[in-house]
Amino acid sequence: MTQRYLVTGGAGYVGSVVAAHLLGRGHRVTVLDDLSTGFAEAVPEGAEFIEGRIQDAAKWLDGSYDGVLHFAAFSQVGESVAKPEKYWENNVGGTMALLAAMRAAGVRRLVFSSTAATYGEPESVPITESAPTAPTSPYGASKLAVDHMIGGECTAHGLAAVSLRYFNVAGAHGPLGERHEPESHLIPLVLQVALGRREAISVYGDDYPTPDGTCVRDYIHVADLAEAHLLALDAMTADTVPAGEHLICNLGNGNGFSVREVVETVRKVTGHPVPEITAPRRAGDPAVLVASAEAARERLGWTPSRPDLADVVADAWAFARREEENGS
Repeated sequence: MTQRYLVTGGAGYVGSVVAAHLLGRGHRVTVLDDLSTGFAEAVPEGAEFIEGRIQDAAKWLDGSYDGVLHFAAFSQVGESVAKPEKYWENNVGGTMALLAAMRAAGVRRLVFSSTAATYGEPESVPITESAPTAPTSPYGASKLAVDHMIGGECTAHGLAAVSLRYFNVAGAHGPLGERHEPESHLIPLVLQVALGRREAISVYGDDYPTPDGTCVRDYIHVADLAEAHLLALDAMTADTVPAGEHLICNLGNGNGFSVREVVETVRKVTGHPVPEITAPRRAGDPAVLVASAEAARERLGWTPSRPDLADVVADAWAFARREEENGS
């Protein structure tokens, strides 16, 4: 059954891929994005595009929408430390305005793009949804505040909502991939070395209590991530997640890959040498961050179909080469 969805932040990396998956399912999609970090050309063909802020969502949101998928947020951890007010105003204030607009319009289904940064440094791994939440940055704190806000909205006003806490999203979906400025994610940074855009990749710490001494992280393909959002919508449509419930699910492969494993995989996939430089540890970097995604499997029926790191890197590499050829 065709439904209509508002995708906030749908000109960004994850939002654009989810919008493309919704269109592929035959749904009607409206993307709302102010293009402060997104790209107009990333809005999938077939989606209606509104250039605007989530703070003004009430201008466009009405009862014809069947739900909202909310990705519009600033997400740079370092910037959030330097400019916390920017993150509170946009991530928290913007979501408050969006929830008010949804309430006024009678739109009662929401999928929220949350983050593993809500957990901070874990007490144990794999990390479950019951783990303590102790974010170490205003970015993580702003996302946790939104999760609390959504929970209150569900209880008080009958919203059905699913918060999906991502671990390390990577890869690409055809012409849709990662473009951040500045870039801070490991896989695209290593690919920049393979492309000759930077001389070497810095490995921050090689003396962690891990098999090769470098940090271990959980990587999930962006297309697998998108499929989880569609399953969340299905769960709310079928009342598996009923009105009044706020379901929180981690999204990750449940497997960890070290920094050196990522670098070596890029070497194999690209056929390029990737020089590396060992640098001092970064403050606050946990040795291992790996998700337990059992809740997503049990409640949403979600299982990653692209768990192989080489597949993730290969899709990201294809996107990076396309961008290089296009001069982006």
